[in-house]
Amino acid sequence: MKHSPEFLKLVEGVMPRVREIDVDEVRRKLEGGKAKLIDVREDSEWAAGHARGAEHMGRGVIERDIELRVPDKTAELILYCGGGFRSALATDNLQKMGYTNVLSMAGGWRAWQAANGPTEK
Repeated sequence: MKHSPEFLKLVEGVMPRVREIDVDEVRRKLEGGKAKLIDVREDSEWAAGHARGAEHMGRGVIERDIELRVPDKTAELILYCGGGFRSALATDNLQKMGYTNVLSMAGGWRAWQAANGPTEK
């Protein structure tokens, strides 16, 4: 997908504040059983397929819904989107809301699929 220059500039601006981890590290954390994997893509993207065990809170509503679904602001949250940009923006916003252990999966859904991560519909 081709992104607009202003969108890329916005993402670039948050990246110094966002911790990214790769798919292998995400899988290790999920195997440990403590991390929550959250898909921030659109509803249609989620319905087409997502990482097994992920929860869905779309980019448009995560800031509204997160405190009800994950009240513990120290919980380990790993966010992903299609390619890692929207999840970086959402990660930055959750950190601004006081969440202290939020990570963004580098490469997003595309990286998950390329690494043969388990999926479901």
